[in-house]
Amino acid sequence: MESNRISLLTRSKMKPRPPITISSLDAVRLERLFSSLDSDQFPSLDDLQAEVDRANIVEPKEIPPDVVTMNSTVTFRIESSEKEFSLTLVYPRDAGDSTGKISVLAPVGSALLGLREDDEISWPKPGGGSLIVRILKVTYQPERSGEFQL
Repeated sequence: MESNRISLLTRSKMKPRPPITISSLDAVRLERLFSSLDSDQFPSLDDLQAEVDRANIVEPKEIPPDVVTMNSTVTFRIESSEKEFSLTLVYPRDAGDSTGKISVLAPVGSALLGLREDDEISWPKPGGGSLIVRILKVTYQPERSGEFQL
């Protein structure tokens, strides 16, 4: 309960979050993932659950082509460091050696989900504070490529 209150306090100090869109397939898979995890092991789980809860959920064929979905490859920047990254957003089981991949359970991975190109979001960091993530380009999106069952 205390961590929820801290998350809400942290969230209230951040900029309003941009609207996000998630495919119905990703939403179902994420809900299954949430039910299998312990929030004590994944402190950002509540924040990710809140994002899914507020998302505009649409059928995979209706996902706009510039939205970050699961298994999308996205180029983004962490504004505080101005470092750019190009990573594929994956489920934890697919993170493997993590080369070129980021789990949706990682703080930055959670922040990416559902955003569109040019969106920016302030996201809580483990241990306090926040980071600002800006989406530069969705270079690959399964839905845009007609791949709906990854």
